[in-house]
Amino acid sequence: MAKNPVIGQQRLMFDFYMISVKRDMNHKYRYGQQDYDFDEGVLFCMAPHQLLTIMREENAKNPTGWSLLIHPDFLWNTPMATAIKKYEFFDYSVNEALFLSQDEETIIQQITDNIRQEYQTNIDKFSQNIIISQLETLLNYAERFYQRQFLTRHKAHHLFLEKLEILFKNYFESRNLKEQGLPNVQLLSEQFNMSQYYMRSLLKNLTGQTTQQYIHEKLIEKAKEKLSTTELSVSEIAYALGFEHSQSFSKLFKAKTDISPLEFRKSLI
Repeated sequence: MAKNPVIGQQRLMFDFYMISVKRDMNHKYRYGQQDYDFDEGVLFCMAPHQLLTIMREENAKNPTGWSLLIHPDFLWNTPMATAIKKYEFFDYSVNEALFLSQDEETIIQQITDNIRQEYQTNIDKFSQNIIISQLETLLNYAERFYQRQFLTRHKAHHLFLEKLEILFKNYFESRNLKEQGLPNVQLLSEQFNMSQYYMRSLLKNLTGQTTQQYIHEKLIEKAKEKLSTTELSVSEIAYALGFEHSQSFSKLFKAKTDISPLEFRKSLI
């Protein structure tokens, strides 16, 4: 970090993967179009060609920390060139930063020190593989710590599920549902100011379902309610739920329940 950092808004874009630990940040970071959810010290990651915007106020104290930059060419012709894309925290456009415990930060720091030491010694034919193996270890630990964070931030996640239930309730009660169409992953991610990748990871940890599976479950729940409490036809229910074609609704219903909508209604008699 420069001794005299830029006051106001600064926009940065890198050609590298960046893994960074920052502390004492009392200014805001924006990754893509959305704000990170931290004000203090955490680990965060960026993929190449992603936009990072720093909003820094006058008299703000300087943050401390470090950044590890990895150019994609360094990974070329190694398994990590493809494997690095599986770590979804590089793709979050709205981001829950990773809050590290002291022990977790020590682990990350030790691995980074190993990479620095290898990089600063004489480079030989083993150097690339050793650095990449250390990088993979670092990313696997980061993945573990992210999963831990999903499980430990119970209160925030409980509120998230509550808000998600309210969103579906309001959606199904909307009089414009036919015009709006089916709820989809993009709609949910926009409503909660989350990337689709992050929402999928969060829901997977909280419910065991992907976002699409969760949406389908809510559609089937509402369909069963209408089939059991109204005399609407299957086509009317399909259109009321936002389906363009009743056949699509019937196909989804049978895929999820092993029986058709009519068979489900008859089973209630």
